[in-house]
Amino acid sequence: MKNVKLFLVAFAIGTIGLFANNIETPNVSKDEIRKQIVELFDSSELSFEQNSYVNITFTFNTEGEIIVLKVDSMNENILKFIREQLNHKKFDKPGRVNREYTMPINVVTKY
Repeated sequence: MKNVKLFLVAFAIGTIGLFANNIETPNVSKDEIRKQIVELFDSSELSFEQNSYVNITFTFNTEGEIIVLKVDSMNENILKFIREQLNHKKFDKPGRVNREYTMPINVVTKY
């Protein structure tokens, strides 16, 4: 009787483990993510005094929203602009959840 109970408990734990590992991980390239970020920036109307290259570190949450973790810039206007344009925006094709991505972005002056 103990062996049957032990077998049923082991079977239940194994079955739960199989379903827990069946989490879908999206297979999206960095180029596709970059394209979506550029599209968000293109829709903005803000202008800057000069062009700037910044590195953005971000991740995705379970809802497919981008979460900006770090922006390598000392310019407060650029920091605010990037956070407003990117943070918590839903992506059509998000990357993997909780994986940190770092991407260089060129913030271009608009006239």
